Amino acid sequence: MDGTEHMRHDGTGAGWPFAVPAVLILLAAAAIAYLLAVRRARRRNPARGWPRLRSASFLTGLALTAVASLPPLGPAAHTDFRAHMAQHMLVGMYAPPALVLGAPVTLLLRVLPPARARRLTAVLHSPPARVAVHPAVALVLSTGTLGLLYFTPLYDTAMDRPAGHWLMLGHFLVSGCLFVHAVAGPDPAPARPGVRTRLVYLGVAVAAHALIAQAMYGGFLIDIHAPVDQVRQGAEIMYYGGDIAELLLAAVLVATWRPERRTRAPAPRGRLAGDFPSG
Repeated sequence: MDGTEHMRHDGTGAGWPFAVPAVLILLAAAAIAYLLAVRRARRRNPARGWPRLRSASFLTGLALTAVASLPPLGPAAHTDFRAHMAQHMLVGMYAPPALVLGAPVTLLLRVLPPARARRLTAVLHSPPARVAVHPAVALVLSTGTLGLLYFTPLYDTAMDRPAGHWLMLGHFLVSGCLFVHAVAGPDPAPARPGVRTRLVYLGVAVAAHALIAQAMYGGFLIDIHAPVDQVRQGAEIMYYGGDIAELLLAAVLVATWRPERRTRAPAPRGRLAGDFPSG
């Protein structure tokens, strides 16, 4: 961290004239594909339908991704670390819960032909998929890599290249979705542990985000070429914005908690529960 402005590209974000239509096309295609799948699901089973809140959640996630990726925030992230951190929060911590709560995999399973749905289910149950969606792996990918990004020259290296910037945003989005899915996603996850275990992983993520933000604010081991005041304000955005996102995720997880009811073992035949043999 230093006190000089480290300009990226040409100061306005190289590649943005070409990136804007590409991002708009991708996000619009995702929205149209989801809505067409919803329409098909409702036609296939009108009684069951598809929850409107699921659709609204998924579209909200796409909208948050658009706000983070497109002007004015997108280009500003190249020259202002505060804008970068706001972009990071939107793409990595706010858009993923909205997208995952839209249950796109469940929707896809409902509209695919039976043979294709079985193949998709087999993929979801495969060992690589089980590893990828395990909370420990998702935690390392989403939170553990932040230390690698901000404590090494990787951040400045990525921001110096348009492709590196887009790869970084893609990583934030994908790893964030994996973590949300592993902790509280509505889609099927065969390897998902119990709620108590998932709360522990979420707690570790909260603590890790807080420690990284505090180190960033104090300039401890941080390797970011940006003005000190920008880095400190970016750290504040990460600290408070991350807490809010993780509290919302914890609320979603607790809301889906269904404790198992303990059932009493049936009484032996010829004896009522609570009866004792006579001496």
